[in-house]
Formats: sequence, structure tokens, C-alpha cells
Amino acid sequence: MRADSPEFLHATQASYDAIAEAYATEFPDSLAGRPLERALLTAFVDLVRAAGAPRQSPVADLGSGPGHVTARLHELGLPVFGVDVSPRMVALARAAHPKLRFHVGSMTALDLPDGTLGGIVALYSIIHVPDGHLPAVFAEFHRVLVPGAPVLLGFQTGDEDGHARLTERFGQEISLDYHWRTPDTVASHFTRAGLEPHARLQREAVDGEQRPRAFLLARKPAGAAEATGT
Repeated sequence: MRADSPEFLHATQASYDAIAEAYATEFPDSLAGRPLERALLTAFVDLVRAAGAPRQSPVADLGSGPGHVTARLHELGLPVFGVDVSPRMVALARAAHPKLRFHVGSMTALDLPDGTLGGIVALYSIIHVPDGHLPAVFAEFHRVLVPGAPVLLGFQTGDEDGHARLTERFGQEISLDYHWRTPDTVASHFTRAGLEPHARLQREAVDGEQRPRAFLLARKPAGAAEATGT
């Protein structure tokens, strides 16, 4: 990561590096026992194929963590790679899934040429992005996607937007901001970035989760001009 990267990225990287092993042990597969999330990934795969992106256009799993979502997309037949801000998380993902590609990077500035991705999945990774940086994130999504390609986003939600800071997890001292947002808030950011909202779904909190989960599907319109992120 560059030294001039936003401070929240440095804090997020350091926090996840500190808790990576414990996190991967506690959550070896967040899709286990989550039929709804698995069904959404299957629907996403169908949308990628229906969009007709060039065969060489891979899908990116942004905020890939231990790598289980990347692995699931691979099992479903997509060319896919994972990106995570934490080098330690990337190392664990590579060890667990040695046949797949994982890279250290940030969704605020993806090291990819314009119009190269056939789709993006970002499950519970925008939760650490402050409001002021969301336009740049979604502008990056728009920039790197092939026209017509879909996005699947998952995030914690509630009746209104909110924020909290966690200073300890798994016995480690961290500094990690969590942002929860309504589907309307996130959909409005999508629209301003030039992405078309397609579908939304919300489920209640289960198994000790603190907040409900929301999922949005969107796509980059065919023939869309580059978004400015403003």
C-alpha cells in the first residue's frame, strides 16, 4: 500500500493483519449454513454469463479475506481472483486455496486496466469504507468493469446509517471502523457512479449477528461512459 493512501486503509490493513489467523479460524467459511448467500452467488454467476463478457474477463472478489467466497465462485465455473488489503489475509487465502490467485490491494484504487472485469463481488468489505470514500470506490467498480457486467454487494444494514469503532477483537488491539447503511443509501451511490441497481434483498440477523444483512445487485450499463465519482 502506498504511504499516501487514506488513513482508514492503513488502519484496516493493520487491524486485519493482527487478527488474520484468529479470524480465519473463527470464520473458515462464512457461506456454510447460509443458503441465501450461496443462492445469490449462483445468481451472480448466471448474470455474469448472461452479460456475455469476453471469456478472458475474470471476476474479482474484493475483500476476499480467507478466500472461501473466491473458492466458491471458482467452483461455480468462473475465472476469479481475490483482492484484500491485508497481506496476512492474502497469505492465508493462498495457503488454503493454492490453485487460486489472491493479491494485496484496495478497492479504492484497483491495479487493473479499464474495462477488464466480467463482474465484482464485495461481501462485507465496504463496511470499513467511510462515507466520503464510497464515491471513489464505486467509480473504480465502474471503471474496471466490462459494459453489462454485474456487481454483487453485501453489507450490514439497519433502519438508518450508522458507525462504530472497534478497538479490540480476538484479544488483539485494533482500530477498525464499521459502517452500516440502508439499501437506499448504497443504491444512491451506485447510481451516482453510473451503475444501474438491479435487485435488492434483506435478511434478518441470525446466529449471533448484530445487524441485518442487505444485498444489492447492480450492473455497468452497456456502452456506459466512465463515471466521475462525483
